[in-house]
Amino acid sequence: MPAAALKPKPLPTQSTAKRSVLLDMPYAPVEKRPLPPGRPREWYVSHNRRLKAMRLAIALLDSGVYMPNQARNETIRSTAETIGVHPPSDTTCHMVRALMRYSR
Repeated sequence: MPAAALKPKPLPTQSTAKRSVLLDMPYAPVEKRPLPPGRPREWYVSHNRRLKAMRLAIALLDSGVYMPNQARNETIRSTAETIGVHPPSDTTCHMVRALMRYSR
């Protein structure tokens, strides 16, 4: 019997499952590094907003929300609560939908 036939099948992922896989408590957060000093405050605000939007977009994709029109503000905010981040503003929710739209 070939060695490949003896390997156990991996657990289904979101992309291979017949139904959406429930969002398990996701990854452990990456260790944060200090941001570079000397930038204008607005740079830090927009940088943190982009990071939060990316985290939320990834969590939404993992939970089976693939289209921006499926990601209403309430859906994005409940996902934020699930993954343990503060509720996003309307601007951040808009950015999440934009990320989902342009990543296709």
